[in-house]
Amino acid sequence: MSFPARTNTAEIELGATLQPKFGSDGLIPCITQDIATGQVLMFAFMNAESLQHTLTTKKATYWSRSRNKLWCKGEESGNIQWVKELYTDCDQDVLLIKVEQTGAANASCHNGYKSCFYRQLESLDEAATGTNFKLAFNSQPLFDPKEVYKKK
Repeated sequence: MSFPARTNTAEIELGATLQPKFGSDGLIPCITQDIATGQVLMFAFMNAESLQHTLTTKKATYWSRSRNKLWCKGEESGNIQWVKELYTDCDQDVLLIKVEQTGAANASCHNGYKSCFYRQLESLDEAATGTNFKLAFNSQPLFDPKEVYKKK
C-alpha cells in the first residue's frame, strides 16, 4: 500500500483524500486518544509502514525511534489499542487516532499508567516567573512495569 501523493494546498487542506505529510525523517506525529473518554493516552510517531499496518490490522502501530523498528502497541504488555477512528489535521501533517484500549491493565504508558500524561505542571503562574517547575502526579499506576516488561 502506498498513500496518495500530496497534491496542492486546496486539495490537501479542503479535499477528501488522505495525503499524509511525512517529515524528512519519514515520520508523522500521532496523538492517541481514548474513544470512550476523550482522554489523551499517548503521543508517538508513525511512518508509512506503521500507518499501513495500523489501517490493515486496526491495531495501533507506531515507529519506535529509540528501537528503530515498528512497535505494535501491546505486543509485550497485552494492552492493545484497537483503532476505531483516524483523523488528520488541516495540512495533514499530524494524525489523531481514537482507540479502544484493551488488556488486563487497560493502560497505555510503559510506566504503568492509563495515559502517558500522568503528571502536570503544578503552577502555570509560578512556572511563568521561573520560580517553580514542580510536576504533580494526576493518577496512579495500573500495573508494575517490572512485572510486565521482562528483559529478554
